[in-house]
Amino acid sequence: MRYIFKFPDIGEGLEEGTIIEWHVEKGQSVKMGDSLVTMETDKVVTAIPSPRDGVIAARFGKVGETIHVGAALVEIEIAGSGADEPIQSEAVEEEGAGVVGTLEVAGNSMVLSASKEGVPEASDNSARKTGKTLATPVARAMAKDLGIDINKVRGTGPGGRVTKDDIANFGREGSSSINLSSPAQPAATERQVDVEPLSQIRKSIAKNMIQSKHNAAHMTVFEEVEISVLDQVRKRYKELYAAEGVKLTYLAFIVKAVALSLKKFRALNAEMDWDGGNMLYKKYYNIGIAIDTEKGLVVPVIRNADKLSIKEIAVAIDAVSNKAREGKLTLDDMKDGTFTITSYGSIGGLFAVPVINYPQAAILGVGRISKQPVVKGESVVPGLVLPLSLSVDHRIADGGETARFVNSVMGYLADPVSLVMD
Repeated sequence: MRYIFKFPDIGEGLEEGTIIEWHVEKGQSVKMGDSLVTMETDKVVTAIPSPRDGVIAARFGKVGETIHVGAALVEIEIAGSGADEPIQSEAVEEEGAGVVGTLEVAGNSMVLSASKEGVPEASDNSARKTGKTLATPVARAMAKDLGIDINKVRGTGPGGRVTKDDIANFGREGSSSINLSSPAQPAATERQVDVEPLSQIRKSIAKNMIQSKHNAAHMTVFEEVEISVLDQVRKRYKELYAAEGVKLTYLAFIVKAVALSLKKFRALNAEMDWDGGNMLYKKYYNIGIAIDTEKGLVVPVIRNADKLSIKEIAVAIDAVSNKAREGKLTLDDMKDGTFTITSYGSIGGLFAVPVINYPQAAILGVGRISKQPVVKGESVVPGLVLPLSLSVDHRIADGGETARFVNSVMGYLADPVSLVMD
């Protein structure tokens, strides 16, 4: 007997993923727990394991295709069951094609549970329910690029699905739905705009930014701290740590200063449960680090930063940074953050208005360090100045507590010995 295994809900609010690599071929035997496919979600790249022993009867989706939670991934022939049972679903061979239909969502246990055994209802039934023309993602993108109303195209693919060939044929027939000679729209061969699908990370960033702006009352304060002493300490230990393979950056000190300050000002390490009418004051200090990668911004977490030494924090930052840039972050690397630091100064910029990593209460922006004249006693001397930008959810943190928190962080950075004294 065969059944469809569907892209499961693996938690963290994920709705879809992109196929990065297939690990199985049609006709290949698999065991429970064997990796079927590697998927890129809006948070991590993760392998999806097989829920059963059996033989791969069909794969659904090509590398680069976006698959929604609940959509078919593979069809598995269960070992020892009836192999002659008729199959009603069909894999589409077109690159970028996908199975469209209303499908059951699988569970999210350690070995992902299978969906209901059997075959989902035919795709054309799903189309009647949703009122949406069945089409592959490639065909939809092609139709949009050419200005074709896809609802007017007759599909020749499985279940009446519109394919890229259907779009091309429709365009050659000279339908009135497309006018490639219009001066307002360049011909497809001369188009002035490159069209690329939104990545999962970019979709996640967009969704999270809108959610934050809609749900948090943003307030931002700006400060500067003179860090010449911190610079001397860093230079003193930088080469020593480098000999052990540890990269000592200013960020390690900032993470420690933030973690110790959060212990003093709990509102900055809190979350508002509006529906329950409660404030959640967290007694653990997991600091998220915003990291710029080729695919977009990710925020892995340094756990229990208050309990780590500067050296241990430096090691942790280096580890998650490498995983982020190699695309190897896991869900565990990303979840349970209580506060976020975004360090844009290494690229450029003094001050900013960081957007809170909702539902957290605050985010600290770190600007570019610059040499400036500073007043020390009665003298004006050269100094290193670090700009800070702190955005808080004003529903959670009042102005006074916000200012005192910033002062605490600045105090630790101005006098780094205090980081090991508290």
